[in-house]
Amino acid sequence: MSELTQDQVREARINGREINVTKKDSNRYTTYIPVNDPKLLDTLLTKNVKVVGEPPEEPSLLASIFISWFPMLLLIGVWIFFMRQMQGGGGKGAMSFGKSKARMLTEDQIKTTFADVAGCDEAKEEVSELVEYLREPSRFQKLGGKIPKGVLMVGPPGTGKTLLAKAIAGEAKVPFFTISGSDFVEMFVGVGASRVRDMFEQAKKAAPCIIFIDEIDAVGRQRGAGLGGGHDEREQTLNQMLVEMDGFEGNEGIIVIAATNRPDVLDPALLRPGRFDRQVVVGLAGCAWS
Repeated sequence: MSELTQDQVREARINGREINVTKKDSNRYTTYIPVNDPKLLDTLLTKNVKVVGEPPEEPSLLASIFISWFPMLLLIGVWIFFMRQMQGGGGKGAMSFGKSKARMLTEDQIKTTFADVAGCDEAKEEVSELVEYLREPSRFQKLGGKIPKGVLMVGPPGTGKTLLAKAIAGEAKVPFFTISGSDFVEMFVGVGASRVRDMFEQAKKAAPCIIFIDEIDAVGRQRGAGLGGGHDEREQTLNQMLVEMDGFEGNEGIIVIAATNRPDVLDPALLRPGRFDRQVVVGLAGCAWS
């Protein structure tokens, strides 16, 4: 304002609150109107200053759309990120929430045989017919033979239950699905049952095959004993497993092998004929000294 009072300003270009000032000595600078001064224009005209009004720059249509939609896009991105983190799916996508976590080993990947399992000859003898059935299921079906749908391996930790199950698949040369009982249960209702369905769907496509469930007591405990009553997630998962093993639809060519060191806590429906109707005790390995 002091330069304006001293009549040193030749031109003023006003763009909103911004003023580009050109002095009479051709020096230029930019200043801003601190407040809305209604007398500023009259003062400029009184001092014979050339006043040029420039329209403020407006953002393009694309920029306006981006600015208006950016908060919504940010919220959607954050939601997708947390959904992937909760499901542990990484890059599997949001629809993999109910997919089975079972890991499939093909016959080429399984190198374990009965020769690698030492010290439990009785257990190997009890499961030898499973190998014959998986190798030639048609021969058993023609003769009307019945094969166990499920085998429960019982024994203390570290006795080779998982190794024996893998050896059965290695001897029979069939795919081997492995999963832990705790992988079924999640904090969201219905996820466990969905994972059971998806696991059996994968197994049907690869039949004949073996499904091995380690620590089945994590999901197969007796119903009604938990705090959630009959409606908690674990019991829904168990109900779906019972239906898949011996429901209206047959699962020919699929043998379910489970391992536990707590058979006393399992639900009675798991142990009835048509499900885990055979129990194989895998004890501590014995050795003979010569």
